[in-house]
Order: sequence, then C-alpha cells, then structure tokens
Amino acid sequence: MNIMLFHSVYGLRPAVLAAADRLREAGHQVHVPDLYDGQTVDTAEEGRDLKDKIGTEELLRRAIAASAPYSDRGLVYAGFSLGGSIAQNLAMGDEKARGLLLLHGTSDIAEGVSVDELPVQLHVADPDPFETHDWLSAWYLQMQRAGADVEIYRYPGAGHLYTDPELPDYDEASAEQTWRVALGFLESLHEE
Repeated sequence: MNIMLFHSVYGLRPAVLAAADRLREAGHQVHVPDLYDGQTVDTAEEGRDLKDKIGTEELLRRAIAASAPYSDRGLVYAGFSLGGSIAQNLAMGDEKARGLLLLHGTSDIAEGVSVDELPVQLHVADPDPFETHDWLSAWYLQMQRAGADVEIYRYPGAGHLYTDPELPDYDEASAEQTWRVALGFLESLHEE
C-alpha cells in the first residue's frame, strides 16, 4: 500500500516517524509530509495556536501538494487527530483513494460528497473530549450516507492521543491493539 500519513496538531514528532517506520516494516510505502515546516510544539494548546496561525486552508493546500505526486497510484490516507481530519478531507475528494485510516480524529463531511464503498477505519479513545459519542454517531451516519464502509474501534480509558508514547495520553495496551487492527485493515486493502 502507498500511504500518506499526516501528523497531529503537535507537528511531525518522533511518534509519527515511528508509526511510519512500523508501517514500512509491514511492507507499505509511507509518505510523511511536514505540514508545519519543521515546527513542533509541546502542548495541544500551542498546537492549536500554530494550526490557527497557518490556517486550515493553507494546511489543506500543503497536504494536497504533498499527496499529488502519489495520488495517481491510489493512496491510503491516514492521520493522527488533526492529521486524521486532513486525511479524511483528502480521501473523500480523491476518487482513486484506496482507504482511510483515522487515528484519534475525524472531520466534518461536506454536503453531497459521495465515495464508492471507501474502506474507513477509525480508532478513538472512549470517551474522547474531541470525538464525543454524539459527534461520532452523526459522523458515522454521514459517512455511511456518503458511501463509505466504516469501522470504529473505541478504547475505554485511553487518552485522546493514546498512541504517542511521549504524551500523557499514552496507553500502551490500547496503542498496540490499534496497530494490530490497523495493520490488518491495511493488509485487507492490499488484497483487494
């Protein structure tokens, strides 16, 4: 699989690079664009400030520019939290997308967007202050209406970015379960 992996609001941190290496070890080609041009932050608040300073439209433009050279091959879009919302936006607009792997984050779904049985897998903490039960229920229904084939995996007691070992949210058991399931999902896309 050819995977475009987007970082969280914290920037391109070691955990994102380690995730990319893990995916490469499983036989995937992984591209990890730095949407913050080398900047990283230590807190979610600083990350939101940096995201707002750059702007959502500019982040999407950077993501599209990074993906464009590979999109003709049929990408799997993936991302962590903010990166998941970016990945979702790109996958929903790319008719050649092979799949969408969301870790800790989703995005609004534009009215009238349609995908043809796009495989989507979401891994999220339960509860998650950024991905509430009501939000996820509505998101799931909207994704189904758009034509996506969605699976949601919830991890009770984990913090929002529970796959990043450098953050207080880290939950080793949930992180390992996430990677086992996600790698199986990617393998299933490879078989299609």
